[in-house]
Amino acid sequence: MTNDIKEVLLTEEQIKAKVKELGRQLSREYAGKDPVFVGVLKGVVLFFADMIRQIDIPCQIDFMWISSYKGANSSGMEVRRDVSADLKGRHVVILEDIFDTGNSLDFTYQHLLSKEPASLKICTLLDKPERRNPKVTLQPDYVGFVTPNEFVVGYGLDFNEHYRNLPYVGVLKPEAYE
Repeated sequence: MTNDIKEVLLTEEQIKAKVKELGRQLSREYAGKDPVFVGVLKGVVLFFADMIRQIDIPCQIDFMWISSYKGANSSGMEVRRDVSADLKGRHVVILEDIFDTGNSLDFTYQHLLSKEPASLKICTLLDKPERRNPKVTLQPDYVGFVTPNEFVVGYGLDFNEHYRNLPYVGVLKPEAYE
């Protein structure tokens, strides 16, 4: 598996330090607000678990699962599993592994916004602005790292459901996915 990695982009130590920093920031900003942290499955699992352990204020966690679908004439997103928490009037933070094109995150954001939270913000470990769909105007509120336009895997990120278990974020060799 590691033979498919061209280079390590972010080490396990760099990720841990950044997650700790983001956790402190979110704890300060949401003190006294009892926020709900929402993770979008599956890629966020490692980041979510590490982040939530850095949050030292009362909070709630929840998950949702979205997927893309393709019909005869349409392509879009659908909610496969919705959050179970009542978000109306709550402060909500979406935890995301990577903000890439922004298509799925924009869908998720609009879906959660329809539940009338008091506030809705996005915390992403990785931001890849070069890949952003120009139609997506959404921007992350909290960013761990800005990454180059490379195919990255590890720390929850996958290619064909593999590489998620790497403890670092690495650039996948083109021959592994072409």
